[in-house]
Amino acid sequence: MQEFNTNPPGSAVLTSEREIRRVTWWGFSGNIVLSVFKIVAGIAGHSQSVVADGIHSLSDTVTDVAVIAGSYYWSRPPDQDHPYGHKRLETTVSIFIGVILFAAGALIGWEAVSSLDEPDNDIPGIIAPIAAAISIVTKEWMYRWTRAVGKRINSLALSANAWHHRLDAFSSVPVLVAVGVIMVRPTWVLLDHLAAFFVAILICYAAIRIILSGFKELNDQGAPLEVCEQIRDIVLTHPSVRQVHDIRTRYTGNSLQVDLHVVVDSSMTVYEGHQVAENIKARVIADGPDVIDVVVHVEPMESAKPGVACR
Repeated sequence: MQEFNTNPPGSAVLTSEREIRRVTWWGFSGNIVLSVFKIVAGIAGHSQSVVADGIHSLSDTVTDVAVIAGSYYWSRPPDQDHPYGHKRLETTVSIFIGVILFAAGALIGWEAVSSLDEPDNDIPGIIAPIAAAISIVTKEWMYRWTRAVGKRINSLALSANAWHHRLDAFSSVPVLVAVGVIMVRPTWVLLDHLAAFFVAILICYAAIRIILSGFKELNDQGAPLEVCEQIRDIVLTHPSVRQVHDIRTRYTGNSLQVDLHVVVDSSMTVYEGHQVAENIKARVIADGPDVIDVVVHVEPMESAKPGVACR
């Protein structure tokens, strides 16, 4: 019988968490510098939308701290109180990021609407569009880098934080346009308020998507049918498996925990059945779609069930 070995996950997990912290620390430093620069530039350049954009960047630092602090905890191995590990904290952190984003967006939107009737005769200075342009370039680069690392190590929290960077870049685009138009057409100063409100809508929309994605996982949403079928096909490559049924999945972070039943020859010994289960577990973890654990129930031919394998 062919053996399929997998490396212990501990070293890989620790490497991933160190990578998360390294990337996020760089993002945190960049957000601090950008936030201060945009807020100062917005005040000096008489632009409410640039100040609002700076506040948005400042909210990024809160989520950076949450990711860094959380990564020290969710990388811990299972213990007596948490037999399935601590990866759900990563989901909780991503929901926290969404809540912070939504609060920042709501605050910016309220400021933009409530200040519409205030007299505003100041024309933005050149520092305002410069700050917005620098923010677009910097935050888009931070998004691409963070997103690439998050995708490579399969981190839900890092991917959510990456979108926080991109939203910051997107939010600076209407700010840049509005400030530029006002400098050419001073009577169109209302655009500064409208740009700030548009930024708020973008932020709140992204926040809701992040929050809903996290809640789906906390409610034990299973993997899509195509993922379930991929797991079934991997299991059926084992020569001793006659049938696989009742495949159940649930996400922990971006990884899957799998439960499944396999039917084998009734004459197989307990030891042989155990070896089959261990080999199937190794195969699914090695070749499956980001699977971290598999529970295999071995059953005799008399337990074969008609119908689909996935539940």
